Amino acid sequence: MLEDTPGLDFYQEMVTGLVIKDNKIAGVKTGLGVEIKSKTVVLTNGTFLNGLIHVGDKNFGGGRAGERAATGLTEELVKLGFSSGRMKTGTPPRVDGRSLDYKKMTEQPGDEKPQKFSFLNSTSPVENQLSCHMTYTSPKVHDLLRSGFDRSPMFNGRIKSIGPRYCPSIEDKIHRFSERDRHQLFVEPEGRNTNEVYVNGFSTSLPEDIQYKALKLVPGFEKVKFFRPGYAIEYDFFHPTQLKYSLETKRVKGLYFAGQINGTTGYEEAGAQGLMAGINAARESKAHKPFILKRNEAYIGVLIDDLITKGTEEPYRMFTSRAEYRMLLRQDNADKRLTEKSHKIGLATKDRLTKMKSKYSKADKLISLLKRHSINPKSINPVLKEKKSATVKQSGKADKILSRPNINLSDLMKSKELKLAVDELCLSQEEKDQAEIQIKYSGYIDKEKNNADKLNRLEALRIPEKFDYSKIKSMSAEAKEKLIKIKPETISQASRISGVSPNDLSVLLVYMGR
Repeated sequence: MLEDTPGLDFYQEMVTGLVIKDNKIAGVKTGLGVEIKSKTVVLTNGTFLNGLIHVGDKNFGGGRAGERAATGLTEELVKLGFSSGRMKTGTPPRVDGRSLDYKKMTEQPGDEKPQKFSFLNSTSPVENQLSCHMTYTSPKVHDLLRSGFDRSPMFNGRIKSIGPRYCPSIEDKIHRFSERDRHQLFVEPEGRNTNEVYVNGFSTSLPEDIQYKALKLVPGFEKVKFFRPGYAIEYDFFHPTQLKYSLETKRVKGLYFAGQINGTTGYEEAGAQGLMAGINAARESKAHKPFILKRNEAYIGVLIDDLITKGTEEPYRMFTSRAEYRMLLRQDNADKRLTEKSHKIGLATKDRLTKMKSKYSKADKLISLLKRHSINPKSINPVLKEKKSATVKQSGKADKILSRPNINLSDLMKSKELKLAVDELCLSQEEKDQAEIQIKYSGYIDKEKNNADKLNRLEALRIPEKFDYSKIKSMSAEAKEKLIKIKPETISQASRISGVSPNDLSVLLVYMGR
C-alpha cells in the first residue's frame, strides 16, 4: 500500500545525525554520509536508540531480534541540550503452534458479533475469526523459573532501566506476587498465514534453557518448539515535556518525536503519535498552523497532553481511566468527533464527511421521534413485566422508557404503532444504535459537555511563548520551577501541572493582564 502511494519516496539506511541550521532542522545524515535535506523531520526510533537486548547472562546491541541498534542520534540530541533517559520493555518467546496441544487449554473465541474499527462501508466485519487459547503456569513452573533468577538480568543488576508497570515479565510476576500459585497465559496466533504463536503473559529475559524447561511444564506446551526465545531490551528515550502539543520539539524547530522515543509503550500509542507528528510535520512544511486535539476531543489529545504536561519516568500506556471525559470519547462517536476536523486538513474526503453528517442527521430524527411519541401502558407493560422493569400507570414518552438500563430499542419496537413510525425513517442498525446511546446516556453526556466547555474556556487563554515566570514574586517556588521547565501553552495546561496551585494560576492570570 505504501509503495503505491503517489509522491512517497523510500530510502533505507540508518540515520546517525541531524542537519540543523539556526536551531531549525534542515535534514538528516546517514551512516554512509548521505545528507538528505528536509524542512521537517520526524524521529520514530522505537526501541532502537542504543538498544541492548538481554537473554539471561548474554546481552548484545539490537533494536529488536535480528536488527541492529541505532547509534549516534542520542549523543547528538544530548549535545543539543535534550534530556534523555533509559527504559526497558520485554517480549515473550515465539513458539510453533503445531507443537501445542490446544485440547489442554481453554478456548477464547472471538466476538459473537464482531464489529469494525472503520466506519466506512468499504470494509466488513471479520467473518472467520481465529480463536486464542488460555492456559496457566503452576508452582512447578514458578520454582523452575526461580532457579534461573541468579542468571536473570532483572535480578542480578544488569538491567537498571524501568519497565512497563502494567505488563510485567513472568519473573517479575512470580517475585512480586509470590502468594499466587498460577498466572494466566494467553496463546495468540500471530496471523492466518503462519504457525508462529505469541505466548502473552510470559514476557521474560531469563536464559533460553530456563524459558524452554519452564514452558514445557505448562499444560498444552509439553512438546513445545521454540521459534525464538523471549528477551528484554533497554533503549534510550527523551523526556516528552520537551515537546509542544504538535509533538514538535521546543529546542529545534521542524523536529518531531513520535512513539517510544517519547517514553510510551504499545502499538496504538505509537501509531497515534506517528499520525499526529506526520500531520504536523507536513503542515509545518507548508507554513500551516499545527493540528491539535484536545482532551475532550480524542484519546490522542489525552495521551499527548499527559506526556508533554506531566512527563513520564516509566513506559506510558494510554488507559481509558486517564481520560476525564470518557462519556464524550466513545468508540461509537469517533466519526462525529473527528471526521470534520480531518476533512478540514485535507485527509477525510467530502464523501466521507457527507456520509457522517447523514448518519447523525438520521439518528437525530429517531431521537426526536422517540421524544414526541407516547406509549400507553397497555402496549408497553407486558414488555416491562417480561424485562422485570416497573410497569407504568399512564402513557409516557418513548425516550423516557428507553432510558431505563434494562430496556432497549428492540423492546420498544414491540409497540406496533412505534415500529411503523420507526420503519418509515428507513434507518440502518448503526443509526438506531447511535440514537439509543445518546438517549440512554444523555444525562452523563450533558454533564461532561458542561465540564468540557469550562476546560475549553481555559484552553483559549494562551500563555505568551516567551513569558518570563521569574518576574512573578508572589508565586510558589515549586510552581515557578515547573512552569519554567514545562512552558505550558495555555492556562488549562498549566492547571494540570503537578505543584501548580489555583492560587498560582490566579497570580499568573494577573500578570498576564487578565
